[in-house]
Amino acid sequence: MTIRDQVFSFVEKKYKANPEYLWRRYPDYAIFRHVDNQKWFGLVMDLKRKNLGLDGDEIVDVLNVKFSDPLLADLLIQQPGYFRGYHISRGNWVSILLDGTVPFDDICKWLDESYMATASKEKKQKLRPPKEWIVPANPKYYDIEEAFSRSDEIDWKQGAGIKKGDTVFMYVAAPVSAILYKCKVTETNIPFRFDGPVQIKELMKIKLQKRYKPDKFTFEVLGNEYGIFAVRGPRGIPNSLSEALK
Repeated sequence: MTIRDQVFSFVEKKYKANPEYLWRRYPDYAIFRHVDNQKWFGLVMDLKRKNLGLDGDEIVDVLNVKFSDPLLADLLIQQPGYFRGYHISRGNWVSILLDGTVPFDDICKWLDESYMATASKEKKQKLRPPKEWIVPANPKYYDIEEAFSRSDEIDWKQGAGIKKGDTVFMYVAAPVSAILYKCKVTETNIPFRFDGPVQIKELMKIKLQKRYKPDKFTFEVLGNEYGIFAVRGPRGIPNSLSEALK
């Protein structure tokens, strides 16, 4: 089995995408695309070596993939087997030789990168790795401390961008003004309608994993040590705080 065949097999198995042959003039050129947004995430071509600036007229297979990070693309094209995207020079496309110069495991990794770089916003959200958030809780509207005294799993207003598997650190507002709980998001997109001081359209379930003392991660500590000066809605956290919260 050639590396080209291995690429086809990998894409079909992992992404359920079959090659499409779009050009009569180039019958062996094949693209892979997303079903939802129709964007390409791979293009396999057969070219003469000299088309890539190499010596000889031998035909070689090449895979074009897209990177979200232009710096990574610039670094790769300085390595053997990588070239600025042939026929797709804009948008951080890179051509990869399929002749054994680049290990197949690396090729698969860059196909994964290209798939994510070209995915729709909805698909990126679904496929992204778990993330950590700080989520505010206002005692004026809901007594979260009392709720967690009764059960280790409660319903909470779902924040934009949060998905199942994420970790949320619950920051309880004044008079507490501190992070009190570490929770795992166990379910999202629960239909709910509430029109009041706080509008709620969907809920998520959060399961308590850890408690913190009220004087440990206070508002002052968050600002002075971690550069967090406001918690008005769900927000990501710096690595230094993530390590401290462990």
